[in-house]
Amino acid sequence: MADIHSKAVRSYNMSKIKNKNTKPELIVRQFLHGMGFRYRLHVKNLPGQPDIVLAKYKTAIFIHGCFWHSHKDCKFAATPKSNVEYWEPKLNNNILRDLTNTRTLKKNGWNVIIIWECELKTVKLEKTLKKLLRFIHKY
Repeated sequence: MADIHSKAVRSYNMSKIKNKNTKPELIVRQFLHGMGFRYRLHVKNLPGQPDIVLAKYKTAIFIHGCFWHSHKDCKFAATPKSNVEYWEPKLNNNILRDLTNTRTLKKNGWNVIIIWECELKTVKLEKTLKKLLRFIHKY
């Protein structure tokens, strides 16, 4: 299917997509704050600048968008059919970078939690947040 927008309009629309303070990120932050956790945001000196850092638990939390981080077997992670020569390498590089950052953090003694955007949809939200709490309290 052809894109309904011109290249300029599509480029403008894509440039307006935020990478910080997204709705999924705000949901997790509000939950953690309500549970009494204190955290730092987007810590620059950690690999990958985790979205949320719980220093007391030495835990880094990444909230990944299913499309941008190519969530396997997720309906929100479809690779675009147009401009494949741009999108395929870009999304593959995101996967490799995520893997490298996660390995580096774990090697340095950090616990890493990845929460996918689709796991914060209404149907799965409660289960995901309970799982997050159990994971944090393990450490």
